[in-house]
Amino acid sequence: MAHVNVTIGGRPYRMACEDGQEPHLEMLASTIDSRIAEMRKSFGEIGDQRLTVMAAISILDEATDQQNRMKKLEARVAELEAARAGAESAGESWAQSLAEALEESARRIERLAKDVAGPK
Repeated sequence: MAHVNVTIGGRPYRMACEDGQEPHLEMLASTIDSRIAEMRKSFGEIGDQRLTVMAAISILDEATDQQNRMKKLEARVAELEAARAGAESAGESWAQSLAEALEESARRIERLAKDVAGPK
């Protein structure tokens, strides 16, 4: 287990993470710290705890929006896959019908050719 020292809201924290996840944890902490700094500029000194909660809610709100967007996109992908499967099925059916029509046309042409050639 690895440990990372991060600063959030001007306070240092020592955090544990899986080995190799240190850069990711540092990036997450930096994101929270930046959000707190933005809110501090907007709202002033309203208390560290309140700023931290507001930043967390703001980040979670964005994550929820992205999850909802992802669900909509996944539903759209499923619709498109179903439409593609239907189109493939229709295409296969059309190809089969065309092949049968061509075979029937070929038989007719052969019969006509025999009729034109006459008896031998």
